[in-house]
Amino acid sequence: MKYEANKRAGRIDFAGWAKRGMLIGMAAIVTSYSLPLLAEDIGSVSTRFKFLGANDKIVVEAFDDPEVAGATCYLSRAKTGGISGTVGVAEDKSDASIACRQTGPIVLSEKIKNGKSDGDEVFKKSTSLLFKTLQVVRFYDAKRNVLIYLTYSDRVIEGSPQNSISVIPVMPWH
Repeated sequence: MKYEANKRAGRIDFAGWAKRGMLIGMAAIVTSYSLPLLAEDIGSVSTRFKFLGANDKIVVEAFDDPEVAGATCYLSRAKTGGISGTVGVAEDKSDASIACRQTGPIVLSEKIKNGKSDGDEVFKKSTSLLFKTLQVVRFYDAKRNVLIYLTYSDRVIEGSPQNSISVIPVMPWH
């Protein structure tokens, strides 16, 4: 009724547009938060049969460090199945393992060499509908000339102490 009166009077309904904008913004945030980030699916194995929906499984994914060419990490993690897992509302367990390897020549930026990027996030994946993520961060140990990758799970209220690390010695590539 109010919209029609505004339309006849030639006025713009800013309140309606503001509500639409808020809904579109919220949808964009939720959608972008739930998208996988630069991971390539390598394979999976079922760990528990479910009568309805997908089975519980362990998935293996690969991703390249976005700031270090020649560094690739392989991540294995639990993925919850069932109906809730199939529709994307299940919370995955915090268990994960990581193995990183040199897959080409590695040239480190000054930012990495001087430790200013220690703890930078190189991978992040949502493991629940809203509040839990699996992350991989990178450190550089200049004394030993190695890259260290740490994977862990965090949640808005409480994180998990479960973690895994992998180390890549920076070596000449032949």
